[in-house]
Amino acid sequence: MQRRSFFATSAGLVSGVAVSSFSPSTGRAGEFTGVIKKGVKFHMVDEPALSIEDRFRLIADAGFDGTELRTAEKENLSEYTSAVEKTGLPVHGIVNSSNPDLATAVAFASDVGASSVLYVAPYDRKKPLMESWNHNLAVIRTGLPAAEKHEVKILVENVWASFLISALDMERFVDEVDHPWFGAYYDVGNNVRWGVPQHWIEILGDRIGKLDIKEWDEKRHRDEGLRAGFGSELGEGTIDWAAVRASLKTIGFSGWATAEVRGGDRKRIADIARRMDEVLDL
Repeated sequence: MQRRSFFATSAGLVSGVAVSSFSPSTGRAGEFTGVIKKGVKFHMVDEPALSIEDRFRLIADAGFDGTELRTAEKENLSEYTSAVEKTGLPVHGIVNSSNPDLATAVAFASDVGASSVLYVAPYDRKKPLMESWNHNLAVIRTGLPAAEKHEVKILVENVWASFLISALDMERFVDEVDHPWFGAYYDVGNNVRWGVPQHWIEILGDRIGKLDIKEWDEKRHRDEGLRAGFGSELGEGTIDWAAVRASLKTIGFSGWATAEVRGGDRKRIADIARRMDEVLDL
């Protein structure tokens, strides 16, 4: 059996919980149970005494459907592929940050059975905006042959680099690339500095390939400083999660949503899973 086919079969053992009638971390069914798969960034697991395989088991035990690695972790490829095979927990994506070598990231994604590479489009503020725009378009287009070959999507994320800071910017950028193996990795919490999450979702529509999930607290932002806005726990900030869910339903979103918050030990990871169930109604 080919590697990707094997991982697709193995992933079904765990991600099958995402198509069942209940959420494993709460024992309840939600509106998006079976529609949204719940992920966590692998680096968020702060249990250094555990092996890679045991950290995979911790993630699965917490109720997550999958995890996401960083490109640098390709050095431990055999350990990750072994962990996937032994635990059934899939690696759904690779975080490549602003590394322009998308072909290598795509190959790594294929090797571990992942379906996407997250790319952060950098912005050089010392140069005209369109130079960064065209540079990022060129980087993505260079990676598209590999994406098409391996059937791995390249997804650009909205971050605080002050690039793609409106839904219309993101819409235009994705449409200029105009390729079936490219789309948006939409980060709900990163968005709030510049806009309203549910409005972005409605504009981007099926351009959204995957979601990053974090909280934002406008009161803490005002009282404590800009980045303090990320200080509240999921569900305890000022994001209107009911409106976010309504917009996701409107566009017919289905697929991966991955927590990107402060990590920690086993107890902390389980709490993040529980909070994701609540804000996404899983």
